[in-house]
Amino acid sequence: MEPRSFLQQHKLFRVEQFEAATGLSGSNRKASLDYHRKRGHILPVRRGLYWIVPPGGSVEDCPVDPFLVAGHISADAALAYHSALELHGRAYSSFNEVQFLTGRKIRPFEFRGVQYRPVGIPPALGRAGREDLGIQSIDRGGETLKVTTLERSLVDALDRPELCGGWEEVWRSLEMIEYLDLALVCRYVHALGNATTAAKTGWFLQTNRQRLMVDDDTLDKLQAQRPAMPHYIDRGSRDPGRFLSRWNLIVPASLAERSWEEPA
Repeated sequence: MEPRSFLQQHKLFRVEQFEAATGLSGSNRKASLDYHRKRGHILPVRRGLYWIVPPGGSVEDCPVDPFLVAGHISADAALAYHSALELHGRAYSSFNEVQFLTGRKIRPFEFRGVQYRPVGIPPALGRAGREDLGIQSIDRGGETLKVTTLERSLVDALDRPELCGGWEEVWRSLEMIEYLDLALVCRYVHALGNATTAAKTGWFLQTNRQRLMVDDDTLDKLQAQRPAMPHYIDRGSRDPGRFLSRWNLIVPASLAERSWEEPA
């Protein structure tokens, strides 16, 4: 394929994709990329990743989609955590940080005021070869983008709330979810193998059981995976703790009472 034809079919690309499609490598590949870069056809985002400037556009004013950038940094990249909630339309706030899962060693970087944060694949999933559990592909502007499902995104947010803006942002965001595949939630929690995360997930589903139509079997499965001893979900909180006996969790009173809500 001719390089120009390749550029007409994509919004962005990695160098290895360019090589595979055009057959150019080494000095020939470099010469072709330099040619198109100097003529303003492509915009370097980071080493090995280029955004394609649309016809009539300019490098300076060309809009760049941060989600597509994050999702194409590496072949295994998948949008996750708060960024996945944003993509699903279930985030309470918008962030200028985009988080993506990858098994490659990639340093965080900034481009056009957006922070890009790589997050390692949970070790338990890697050991079991289940890295793709709860990953789906979606179309975004003609490009395929991998993102965690709502079910995995919910569990991930409860597992690592610090990546999602803290507990208030997490709770407000997750309460925007109207439907869940509860079997997938349980499969993913089990694959993570984290007792505290199982308990946090169970507590959230119990709190929202009527709205999300959560059955007793789901709660019982999660309860069976709870910690053997009480665990704090936020050791840094200065709020008095509230003990949830079913889940062996000690949670800040402000979270248990959702103190951010307006009085009725």
